[in-house]
Amino acid sequence: MFLERFNNYLQYEKRLSVHTLTAYQKDFQQFSEFLSIQELSLDEVKTSHIRSWIMELMDAGLDARSVNRKISALRTYFKFLQRESLVDQNPMSQIQAPKIAKRLPVVVEEQKLNILLDDTNYFSDDFSGLRNKVVIELLFATGMRLAELLSLQDQDIDTYQEQLRVLGKRNKQRIIPLTKPLIAFLKHYMEEKKRLFGEEITALILTDKGKKAYPVQIQRIVHELLGEISTHQKKSPHVLRHSFATSLLNRGADLNAIKELLGHANLSATQVYTHNSVERLKSVYKQAHPKA
Repeated sequence: MFLERFNNYLQYEKRLSVHTLTAYQKDFQQFSEFLSIQELSLDEVKTSHIRSWIMELMDAGLDARSVNRKISALRTYFKFLQRESLVDQNPMSQIQAPKIAKRLPVVVEEQKLNILLDDTNYFSDDFSGLRNKVVIELLFATGMRLAELLSLQDQDIDTYQEQLRVLGKRNKQRIIPLTKPLIAFLKHYMEEKKRLFGEEITALILTDKGKKAYPVQIQRIVHELLGEISTHQKKSPHVLRHSFATSLLNRGADLNAIKELLGHANLSATQVYTHNSVERLKSVYKQAHPKA
């Protein structure tokens, strides 16, 4: 009963994505195994025990990013336990996350994405091809997350105001403007969707059989299509999110505006894209300056 309440809390209150929820559940299972070996109950866990577990993870070769995710999972876990009066103190309050080496976001060049989206040879003429293009267009045009794309309903597209409504993390709603050509294309797609599957299907992105699309399907679509134009090893929906933000920044968009469009909680998460722009400027400088 308790685990069911906790899973509902993660899914409906914290609104974690399916991917994050699965990862957290694995982290909790791993921590439970550690407690079992140490013969500890939850109300006996102290900060020193958490630190010992973290040291075990790092000694086993786990990178700082993965360790930090497990720490984040435990923070959520013990906050919930406190809220439910299952523990008196939060042993995570003294825990500091290890520093992570900064990695530049992987992006696909704007020119290559334009080639993909403007060349009809990459997309079939049936509903599958239409849907696949909608997926790439929306991800690159809005920078939304995979979970946000999958949660879109027909009514979230405002064709009159030329914008869409996105429900992001922590139930935070944001509005993203759309271009006229994309609005026209979305209208065409929704009309075809309605003709094939009826008006009762309100989810925007569907499978070929008219069911609500699922994460692996979208990941596969993006991976295959980006593979046509990119040699990067990473070809995920998040790469298109990075490409969206980097393109805006390179064209002079305000960092705070990009933060709002991406749905970031704070500016520090958005600032990572400035590093890509600096690297681009260095590259242009080296190629163009006579003394470079």
